[in-house]
Amino acid sequence: MLLSIAFILLGFVLLIFGANWLVDGSSALARKRGVSDLVIGLTIVSFGTSAPELVVNLIASLDGHSDIVYGNVVGSNNFNLFFILGIAGLIYPITVQRSTVWQEIPMSLAAAAVLLSLSNNFFLGGALSLSRLDGFVLLLLFAAFLWYVFRQMRAEAPPVETVAGDQPTTLKITFLILFGLAGLVFGGKLVVDHAISIATNLGVSEKIIGLTIIAAGTSLPELVTSAVAALKKNSDIAIGNVVGSNIFNVLFIIAVSATVNPIGYNASFNREIYLLIGGTLVLFVAMFSGGHRRLDRWEAGLLLLVYIAYTGWQIAQEV
Repeated sequence: MLLSIAFILLGFVLLIFGANWLVDGSSALARKRGVSDLVIGLTIVSFGTSAPELVVNLIASLDGHSDIVYGNVVGSNNFNLFFILGIAGLIYPITVQRSTVWQEIPMSLAAAAVLLSLSNNFFLGGALSLSRLDGFVLLLLFAAFLWYVFRQMRAEAPPVETVAGDQPTTLKITFLILFGLAGLVFGGKLVVDHAISIATNLGVSEKIIGLTIIAAGTSLPELVTSAVAALKKNSDIAIGNVVGSNIFNVLFIIAVSATVNPIGYNASFNREIYLLIGGTLVLFVAMFSGGHRRLDRWEAGLLLLVYIAYTGWQIAQEV
């Protein structure tokens, strides 16, 4: 038990340093290549911080642990939306670009709705599961999302020229991103593996482990990355990381898991997916409060309170 706690603490250290390096490297890359911080947050950062979820889900899918697969993805998305945005918004109010309000947030909402529909077989009927065909459908939607992101990259105007001395070298940027991603992946894996070991010894169900400990553990990269971005007052990385990760989790990670091995679906997860859909709708509506596209501190605090209350209720149900 003490050794597991030590490894978890080591994982936290790797996550903190990894997130700092990744945010610095990604922001520098955005400025150097004429790509916005939002696009970098939606692609490189969100993919990198979602890597722990991918590793955990592939292992769980191959071993037939369906509740871990769904709990990890749905739980991570709720953790991202309610907890991470709540923490980041409390640190510094998050100003959101128009494209995020009208395009990326609705895409995240649509992805959750598609997952709910495919998992419950609303249209075809039959056993509740996510088949290989469903996985391919989600991957096609993911390809469409990537096409949208790269189309947005090409449409962006080039940035204002800066003095060469103000920019880090390409080699330094590459090392920052690579070491940042490595720190996030290895740190996340250390935290998750040893948190699972502790939870299993305490006799907690796979569903609750997936929705809470694994979901929070694999989302620690997103948490630290968005918190660091908020401290640096980089709203685009903070919001792009969360929204991008939520889209990645549904359209890529659970899709790959299903193509590797069809996933049985526990209908009790509907409640968590409805929470995710409802929370995304609340985020969308919050963008219009006060006549500005910003997540204020009181709205962020509300998201955080909802997550804490709901998680507490879930754990109480298990006791």
